[in-house]
Amino acid sequence: MFYYLIAIFVILLDQFTKWLIVNNMFLGESITIINNVLYITSHRNRGAAWGILQGQMWLFYVITIVVIVAIMFYLHKAARGKMLLGVSLALMLGGAIGNFIDRVLRKEVVDFIHTYIFNYNFPVFNIADSALVIGVILLMIQMLLDERGSKEKSYGENGTHHS
Repeated sequence: MFYYLIAIFVILLDQFTKWLIVNNMFLGESITIINNVLYITSHRNRGAAWGILQGQMWLFYVITIVVIVAIMFYLHKAARGKMLLGVSLALMLGGAIGNFIDRVLRKEVVDFIHTYIFNYNFPVFNIADSALVIGVILLMIQMLLDERGSKEKSYGENGTHHS
């Protein structure tokens, strides 16, 4: 249940911030937070990351439903006793549902976090995107820890280290 609360928090925060942008900014309007680094920019995306697959909503619906079902399956099966895995899956679940809500209700995703990283104009993103990225990073860390643990267990059983 704890993991679903994390997902719900992500969804609510994502949808609230998008609501603020839609209701208080014109499309394309930008507010400087840190000059040349961070802006709040009202942007819409009808595709995936970096605007790829523009207008392919049916594809996003199918993929997102499959991803949501798979994440929920793994939350129930694999996350027991693995806090990091559970949190990573919860963040990914919340992010996937947050952007899915936009695609269903608006036929586009509301983006607003606009950054310049080392003078690179990074694509505008949102809270759901952030949760997805953080969730994937945490999942990768969990996988590395699992691999390390299985190697240590294997070395302990064999009594020697082989490269």
